[in-house]
Amino acid sequence: MALITVFTPTYNRRTTLEKLYESLINQTFKDFEWLIVDDGSTDNTEELINNWIKDREIPISFCKQKNGGKHRTINKGLDIAKGVLFFIVDSDDWLSENAIERILFHYNEIKDINTFCGVCGLKVYGDGTDVGNNKNFGVLDCNAIDFRYKYKIKGDMAEVFKTDVLRQYKFPETENEKFCPEALVWNRIAKKYKLRYFYEKIYFCEYLPDGLTAKITKLRKENPRNSCMYYAELKKANIPFPQKIKAAINYWRFAFYLDLPIKSKLKQIGYSSLFVIPLSYLFFLRDKKA
Repeated sequence: MALITVFTPTYNRRTTLEKLYESLINQTFKDFEWLIVDDGSTDNTEELINNWIKDREIPISFCKQKNGGKHRTINKGLDIAKGVLFFIVDSDDWLSENAIERILFHYNEIKDINTFCGVCGLKVYGDGTDVGNNKNFGVLDCNAIDFRYKYKIKGDMAEVFKTDVLRQYKFPETENEKFCPEALVWNRIAKKYKLRYFYEKIYFCEYLPDGLTAKITKLRKENPRNSCMYYAELKKANIPFPQKIKAAINYWRFAFYLDLPIKSKLKQIGYSSLFVIPLSYLFFLRDKKA
C-alpha cells in the first residue's frame, strides 16, 4: 500500500498534465501512487497517460468515466485509492520536488492522534507568491472553519486527508448538477476533525481562464442545489455573525435559481435570513446580466 495517493481529476487537460508529471517523477520521496480519473475528456489525454504508464517512471492508475464534474471524480478516486493519505492535485498544477517528503514529515507527527484528519501545506502561484498573501503562521493545529474565520487566513490551501476519513464524507451527487463546492465537505469534516497546517510551499498553481476558479459564479448559478446546500450549512457553522449574514445573502442569491417553494428554502436556511432577500435579489439580477 502506498503512503500517499496523489489524486488528479482531469478534463481536456492534455497540454497541462506534463508539468505535473515531471514534478512527480522528480519527487525526493517515491512512496506514492498517482491516480488519475478522467471526467470524460474529448482530447487525447488517455493516450498520453497510457504512454506514461508504459514508461513506469512512477506508479500510475488511470480511470475514465462519463463527464459528471470534479466532485464525482473525487468520489470515484476515493473508491479505488490505495494510499493512506489522499492528496488532490489538479491537472493544471504541479508540486515542489520535496512536497511528498514534507507532507509525510508533518503527517508522521500527528498520524496516531484521532482528532486529526490530515495535514495541509501552502498553495502558491507559479512565481512562488502565496495564494492569499498571508503572514507566516508556522505550524497551526485547528479545523478548517477556524483556519478561515478565527485566524482569518485567506487563499486556497493544499489539503492532504486521511483516505479513510475522507471516504466517510463523500460529495453529494445531486442529479443534473456537475459542480459542488469542495468547502462543503471540508466544513463537514471540520465539525469533528482538525488539520495540521504548515507554512511550507508544496503546491504550485495557475488559475486558467477556463478553470473552475475563473468561472465560479457561473458554476454556482448552474448548480444551485449544491451551492445553496453549502451556504446553508456555512450559515449554521461556528463563524462570526457578519459571515453568517454573508452566507445568507449568497444562499438567497442562488436560491432564486431553484424551482422550490419558499417554505422549502426557508426550512433549509432559516427564517432569520428573510431580511437579506432584497439585497440577495439585487445580486441575482446582476448575476443574470453577466
